[in-house]
Amino acid sequence: MYIYNVTININESCHDEWLKWMKEKHIPDMLGTGKFSKAKMCQVLVEEEMGGITYSVQYTTDSKETLEKYYQEDAEKLREEGMKLFAGKFVAFRTELKVVSEH
Repeated sequence: MYIYNVTININESCHDEWLKWMKEKHIPDMLGTGKFSKAKMCQVLVEEEMGGITYSVQYTTDSKETLEKYYQEDAEKLREEGMKLFAGKFVAFRTELKVVSEH
């Protein structure tokens, strides 16, 4: 099992609009690709020097191969909308995690 983690710091000026878009549009669209079995959105409880509010969104997938298919088939299109709506209002970085054990 793999987790595709996206950490995003969003400017407070558009936070509420962005959060609504994430919950109602973007996360459902990500799950709608059929490549992720679930998503978890968490607020990161740190104060960033640059300001803004930080979130970690974790998308669970079954394999590295499925994640690669997401990159090839869906990633560009799904990232595009957020870039248009919130250009210059966020920074994001992505991390791939391999689940070693769950208890």
